[in-house]
Amino acid sequence: MLFGDQVAIRCIFLRGGTSRGLYFKAHDLPADSAVRDGLLLSAFGSPDVRQINGIGGGDSHTSKVMIIARSTRPDCDVDYTFGQVGVTVPRVDWKGNCGNLTAAVGMYAVDEGLVPLVEPVTQVRAFNTNTQKRIFIDVPISGRHAAVLGECAIDGVPGTGARYLVDFRESVGAGTGTLLPTGHARDTVRWDGREVEVSVVDVANLTVFVCARDVGLRGAELAAQLNADQGLLDRLEVLRGLLAERLGIVPDWRRAADLSPVVPFLCLVASPADYLAADGRPIAAGDVDVVSRPLSSQKAHKSHQATVGVCVSVAARLPGTVVHEVARPDDGTGRVRIGHSAGTLGLAVTLAQHPDGYTVERAALERTCRRLMDGAVYVPKTVLEP
Repeated sequence: MLFGDQVAIRCIFLRGGTSRGLYFKAHDLPADSAVRDGLLLSAFGSPDVRQINGIGGGDSHTSKVMIIARSTRPDCDVDYTFGQVGVTVPRVDWKGNCGNLTAAVGMYAVDEGLVPLVEPVTQVRAFNTNTQKRIFIDVPISGRHAAVLGECAIDGVPGTGARYLVDFRESVGAGTGTLLPTGHARDTVRWDGREVEVSVVDVANLTVFVCARDVGLRGAELAAQLNADQGLLDRLEVLRGLLAERLGIVPDWRRAADLSPVVPFLCLVASPADYLAADGRPIAAGDVDVVSRPLSSQKAHKSHQATVGVCVSVAARLPGTVVHEVARPDDGTGRVRIGHSAGTLGLAVTLAQHPDGYTVERAALERTCRRLMDGAVYVPKTVLEP
């Protein structure tokens, strides 16, 4: 709809877990991908470190978009496509998925009437087009809408909310088609003048894991500390780039930040340790099974991506990986508690061993969601010109 020299595009602004994003119906966006991406960059105010001329929050986890459509697949309710909108670069990355905003895909599907309503919990079968995987979202219902209020607490979000359960059990091989893309639980890469051991695991989002000690860190450093050391971030991006090249994602590691700034994710892991979270709360070593410091778009994440959390939890129970080496052994409860900069993240994980490897039978986490605003986002009409 034309509004003076701008165009209004229908959308809904939702929080899912520790992320926020704009949710669009697919038919409301331009079919031309270049025009669509230009529209989204304008809507968020990118590229700009503050995103002052758009609705972005100047951070990777507040600069995201979901595109939703009713699914034509008989085993799914909705199809959704995730886009990571660059903050300081004029690019939308469509390679991965966002587990936090996936929770709110369930909220969107219920509130927009895209699934039959079942009380007290509606399960939404969502097909992620980025990874070609099904995700199962249990949505609590209140007054025939997706519930917001409840007693579920997640670190990184103030207060409590209704409990959304997001299960990624079918998301093995999201980026490469296999659990261990290199064929090994552990590999070595020459980085910073020496050999470093890494594990490449692909569940929910393709992730490269390295022990914090092997990059000169304790592992309990907070995101703010890591982000204050640009030299460290640059060196870690070299490591991520080397793996991106080895995996065939980019032709040259030097171009990884430009061609594939998000995937593969890079995650630093360490054994359980005592530390203070970003808000000053003590995190006790006995309350976590592994310490994790993931990066996103060349910055340390202020909390933890849900999809990378899924990958951490599976890797923690996968013998031979660097994550398994530093993680507390399985206590039989099927849970993995991850310590991150903002607190902790708990997941329910079940792996089954077979003669030819392992399968993931469950990889679920709790999130909360909230509908923040709906209406239209405005962009200059010139961005719709091819």
